[in-house]
Parts: sequence; C-alpha cells; structure tokens
Amino acid sequence: MVDTSTRERVADYYSEKVRQHGETAQGVDWNSTESQKTRFDQLLAIVPPGATEYSVLDYGCGYGAIIDVLTERGQPFRYVGYDVSEEMIVRARRLHPGDQCEFTTDEEELGPSDYVVASGVLNVRLEASKAKWKEYVLETLDDLHRLSLKGFAFNALTSYSDPDHMRDDLFYADPSWLFDHCKRRYSGQVALLHDYGLYEFTILVRKNLE
Repeated sequence: MVDTSTRERVADYYSEKVRQHGETAQGVDWNSTESQKTRFDQLLAIVPPGATEYSVLDYGCGYGAIIDVLTERGQPFRYVGYDVSEEMIVRARRLHPGDQCEFTTDEEELGPSDYVVASGVLNVRLEASKAKWKEYVLETLDDLHRLSLKGFAFNALTSYSDPDHMRDDLFYADPSWLFDHCKRRYSGQVALLHDYGLYEFTILVRKNLE
C-alpha cells in the first residue's frame, strides 16, 4: 500500500500545479484544453446516451473541469468531486457553487454513485517504487469498483509511449494487464479504448448494460 506521505506528496504536486497555472488544463498537469476534453469524452462513454437523473463521482476531480462537459450533454446529473488536494477543492467549490455539485478531500465521506470516473489519478508516481505504485493502482481500482453502482472508467499513461518521452516520475501501465485485471475481477463487460491520439488509454467497466 502507498503510504500517507506519498499521497501527501501527490497532493502537494497538484496543489503547486494549480497555483502556477490556475484553473486550466495545465493546472491539473495536462498539456492542453483540447486533450483534456478528449479524455473527458472517453471517460464519459461509461454513461449511456439515454441516461437520466444519474449520479457521478469524479475521483480525482481537480477543479471540476468535467462538470462543464457533463452540463453540455444536457442530461440531469448529480455530481460529487473528490481530490486529495485541498487547494483543488477550494477552487472547485468556488467555480461550481450550488446543490448540484459537492466536493470533498475526505474519502470516508464518499458513498456509492451510479458512475465513477477517474482521470489522471494513476499517473504521478513521484518517488514511489514501481512495485508499490502497482499495488496502489489495484487498490484504487477496487475503490472505483466499490463506489460505483453501474460502472466506472479510468485512464492511464500507456507503456506503449515512446521511450524518449517517458518520465521517471510517472507510471506507464500495460493496457493488457489492466484490461485483464478488470475483466477477471470486476465485470465481463469491459472496454479498452486506445485509439484517440494520446499516449494513454481508457478502460470502461460496465456493471449493468442499459
């Protein structure tokens, strides 16, 4: 299990990013608004087009950027955002006031939602060993499964990235390994998306087809 100090370092990492860049894609350590939107579109494929009155937990919500994409879809939803960075949550609450959206840094406060999405939470390994981080990845997926009623979606940097662009402080996952893990442990209905032009992939785990 990744220790508390590692979680604190990750929180500090993202808090510093948002202080430097503000409520932007760079503020949550992505290259551009366009790539951030592309990621959200892949993750939200977990929600069926005809879904109404659904709830979503944004696990690692940052400043709540995905809320704008959810709103654009025109489907009524209830939203909870969770992040380890208090700085992110402060900004998320300011940007998205109102009863429709709730935010917290306390994982103990989280209850089940219809769908859980997690963008970027598996990437920033920092000083943690690869073996320890793999344990953390699997523990996190268990949390996504536990907190979702109908399905969950997450992304990860791909081990198929060009070696000269890979950073030592980031985690690059084997998509086949995670697909197999999800298929065997969580559901028979699993999709692997690795065709949207970024050095990453998205996995969708559906519990109940609608």
